[in-house]
Amino acid sequence: MSHTDPIALVDHLFRRQAGQMVATLTRTLGPRHLTLAEAAVQDALITAMQQWPFRGIPENPEAWLFQVARNRALDRLRHGKMSIDKEPDISRESTLVESPGDAPLLRREVPPLDDDQLGLLFLTCHPSLAADARIALALKLVGGFSVGEIARAFLAQESAIAQRLVRAKRQLRDEQVFFGMPAARDLPARLDSVLDSLYLMFNEGYAATSGDQMIRDDVAGEAIRLAHMIAMHPAVSAPRAWALVSLMLLHAARFPARVDSEGTLFLLRDQDRRKWDRAMIAEGMRALDRASAGDRITPFHLEAGIAACHAAAPTWASTDWPQIVELYDDLVALTRSPVVAMNRAIAVSRIDGALAGLAALDAIDNLDALGRYPLLPAIRAELWREAGDVDRAVQCYRAALGLARSAPEQRWLTARLSLLV
Repeated sequence: MSHTDPIALVDHLFRRQAGQMVATLTRTLGPRHLTLAEAAVQDALITAMQQWPFRGIPENPEAWLFQVARNRALDRLRHGKMSIDKEPDISRESTLVESPGDAPLLRREVPPLDDDQLGLLFLTCHPSLAADARIALALKLVGGFSVGEIARAFLAQESAIAQRLVRAKRQLRDEQVFFGMPAARDLPARLDSVLDSLYLMFNEGYAATSGDQMIRDDVAGEAIRLAHMIAMHPAVSAPRAWALVSLMLLHAARFPARVDSEGTLFLLRDQDRRKWDRAMIAEGMRALDRASAGDRITPFHLEAGIAACHAAAPTWASTDWPQIVELYDDLVALTRSPVVAMNRAIAVSRIDGALAGLAALDAIDNLDALGRYPLLPAIRAELWREAGDVDRAVQCYRAALGLARSAPEQRWLTARLSLLV
């Protein structure tokens, strides 16, 4: 992303700052104006895209975006003759604080719990909302996700997600939910939804479901920051939070080897492991140690264990596949997720061969839920190729191409297909 390209810069800053701007406006306006805060931030984005290519990029683009969003919010309040008792507070919010994403991912001190984004995250995960609605709303407001991105995360229709978001925001408004961290006794009821939201946020950073980039470092880094903040603080610290931090770090450590400067995607088996961030792996392993306290095993623990197996293997061939399959067995039993079962099939193929992996795919319960998921035909294609059935591999690669939305996925699938036709 070039800082001289106004449109690219706007997109980058909006992805990075949208959640913080919505959070700060929601705190100052009050939760009943949550929709207004979101609309004001969207107005700021549109205004920047209209003005910056002609007037130039402002000296402090982050502060410029927030000031425009703040002014739009005040204008809408006045025009709608709404209560503006928060106007003195919002008027003093002239600039955003320095983005915490610039700081090291793991800080040693206990972080404060007055972070605006953390407050918004716990607000969106209010227990009065259905579990799926909490997570969808958190992704939309804190993560800056589009409705389409959320729908792909849930393997759901966009129309259903849009309706879910509207109902959730209306419910928060009608129930007059307060902004900020809940009382200590109420934290456990929200923690699981908060962590699930951050998990999905990180997943979008790890493998973007649309756009020109496979990895969105800003999204992944923000998910890690918020998860670490939660894990570090004694009021909400829990082993499952540390497990989430661990699996995020162990996956993020591989970012430098997943794509090259041209945006070419490299599968795990083809990655140059010398490029992996060993310091981040060490932090991830320490987080996994801290996650071992207590007697509750969560999906985050098991996923972190799988990531640790990969991180510890010096080569693809030396990977402890039997241990990984065992962890996947436990994870499937715990989650009943077809996506988890799909990943398990890959591990099975590493031990018993491609045909065994294909059989494991066919045996997945609720396989229809993966009908719009491009990884399923892509995995089938790779396994048929390994099994020597070129025709079936070509058919599956083409099916995956028809579902792929991100440019890196499309380029990778096209390259694989070109080797066979």
